[in-house]
Amino acid sequence: MSAATDTGRAVKPQGPIGPDAEPPTGRAAPGRRGIRVGPVGLAWRPRVFGYTVGTVALALVLVVLGVAVGSTWIAPGTVVRALLGAEDGPDGFIVTTLRLPRVLTGALVGLVLGTAGALTQTVTRNPLGTPDIIGVTSGASVGAVAAIVLGGGTYSVSAVVLSGGIPVAATIGALVAAAAVYGLGWRGGVQSYRLVLVGIGVSATLDALTSYLLVRAKITVATAASQWLVGSLSSTSWSTVWPLLVVAAVCVPIALATSAALGIGQLGDEVATGVGLGVQRHRLLVLALAVVLTAAAVAAAGPIGFVAFVVPQVALRLAGTNRPPLLLAGALGTVLVLGADLLARSAFPWQVPVGIVTTVVGAPYLIWLLVRHRKEMSR
Repeated sequence: MSAATDTGRAVKPQGPIGPDAEPPTGRAAPGRRGIRVGPVGLAWRPRVFGYTVGTVALALVLVVLGVAVGSTWIAPGTVVRALLGAEDGPDGFIVTTLRLPRVLTGALVGLVLGTAGALTQTVTRNPLGTPDIIGVTSGASVGAVAAIVLGGGTYSVSAVVLSGGIPVAATIGALVAAAAVYGLGWRGGVQSYRLVLVGIGVSATLDALTSYLLVRAKITVATAASQWLVGSLSSTSWSTVWPLLVVAAVCVPIALATSAALGIGQLGDEVATGVGLGVQRHRLLVLALAVVLTAAAVAAAGPIGFVAFVVPQVALRLAGTNRPPLLLAGALGTVLVLGADLLARSAFPWQVPVGIVTTVVGAPYLIWLLVRHRKEMSR
C-alpha cells in the first residue's frame, strides 16, 4: 500500500499497519535509531540533523550581523560581548535596548511562520496549504486592521502592541477565519483539498474586507495601516518579543510532539484511521497550532508574506523526506526573515519593509511551483 504525498512520490508504510500492530513506544524501530525527549519522539536522520545544525548556526551569524548593522556599525566582537553582558557604555545600550529587540522579533517571526507553514502543508498534503493561502493570515490582518481603523485617529505599532490591541485582535481574526474555513470545508469530516479550496475563497473575502476598512478609514489611519500590512520590523520593542517568545516556547514543542502523527497522516486518512489515529481531532489540533503561531507573527510584525509558503518546501528538498521537517523549516524561516531584514536595511538608501523582500523572493517561487505542477499534470 502506498499513498501520494505533496511531492508526488509514494510513501510505503514502515512496519505492520493495522489494528493488530504494536503501539509506538519510546524505543526506536529495529534498524532505525531515534531520539526521545519526554513526549517528543523523533527519528534519527543524519541529513536532517546536519542541515538543521547548519541552519541554526547561520541564523546565529545573522543575529550578530543584524545587531551590528545600523546607522552606526558595531564590530561583531563588541556585539557578542554585549550579548554576553560584558559590554557597558553606549555600544552595550545600542545592542541590548535598540537593536536586539528587532532582531529577536525577526528571528521568532521566522521560526513560528516556518513551523506553521510546515504544519499546514503537511496536514493538507499540499504545498499550497499554507496560512497565507487558506485564510489564516488574512483573518489576522482583518482583525489587526480593524483594531487600527476603529481604534481612533492615531496609530503606533509599539504603542498598540503595548496596550495589547493588535495581538488580541489578530488572534481573534485568525481564529474566526480558521473556524470559517474548517466549518465550510466540513462534509462528514474535512478533506485536505477542501481546506485549500475553501481557504482560498475565505482569504479573498477577508482581503476584500480589509480593503473596505482601509477605504472607510481616515487618510492618516489608512496610510499607517497600509504600511503595517506590508510587514515590517521597524517599530518593534521588547514588548513585542515577549509574547512571541511565550507562543513559540509553548506551541513549537507541542508541534514537535505531533511529528509521529504527522508522519502517519501522510499515508492517507484510511491508513491513519486504521492504526488508531483520530484524523479529524489531529487535524484540528495541528490547524489550531498553526493559527496561534501565525496570529502571533502577524500581531508582532504584520503579515510578512511567503515565509510560511517557501521555507517548508526548501526544507523538504534539503531533507529529502516525505514531509517538511518542523525544526528545519522553523530554522530556515528564521534565516529567511533575518536575511531579508538585513538586506532591506543595508542594500538600499532607505529602509525597505521586510515583507517586500520576502514577497520578491516568494512570488517567483509560487509561479514556478504552479508551472511545474501544471507540467506534471499534463504528462
